[in-house]
Amino acid sequence: MKQRGVTVWLTGLSGAGKTTITEALQKKLTDEGYDFEVLDGDIVRTNLTKGLGFSKEDRDENIRRIGFVANLLTRHGVIVLVSAISPYREIREEVKAKIGNFVEVFVNAPLSVCEDRDVKGLYKKARAGEIKTFTGISDPYEPPANPEVECRTDLEELDESVAKVWRKLEELGYIALGAAV
Repeated sequence: MKQRGVTVWLTGLSGAGKTTITEALQKKLTDEGYDFEVLDGDIVRTNLTKGLGFSKEDRDENIRRIGFVANLLTRHGVIVLVSAISPYREIREEVKAKIGNFVEVFVNAPLSVCEDRDVKGLYKKARAGEIKTFTGISDPYEPPANPEVECRTDLEELDESVAKVWRKLEELGYIALGAAV
């Protein structure tokens, strides 16, 4: 059976757990023999979208570029895991409409929890005024209205979050039913 391409778009505040869930999904996809790629927001910003700032326009362009690459890969039968804050609902909806085979995963944790998990010290810098436009502090985050999956990383274990995403991919026919969870 030929693999169907899909973009799994993990969105949420910095520190919510997007990268952690993505890494666990990578392992499962590898173990099950699926072709996949990861587009991590931090890595993409260092390479593909270098030079873009953090204005709304630049953030939207960053997401459009990630979406463009995700769309190309998805069309060619690749499972694409996108881990990016992607703070604005409208641009996420635009990218979703272009890609079609798209599963939006809201990685949800309260701001206070994300600040407690802040290994990079970004929230502290934002609170001190050292970072001028930081999502969740001085710039808005617009949660998805109807995500296909919501992972409450403050209330559930990593395995539970990963299982939710995996079950949705099974349900939608992107991965085989009964594959490891």
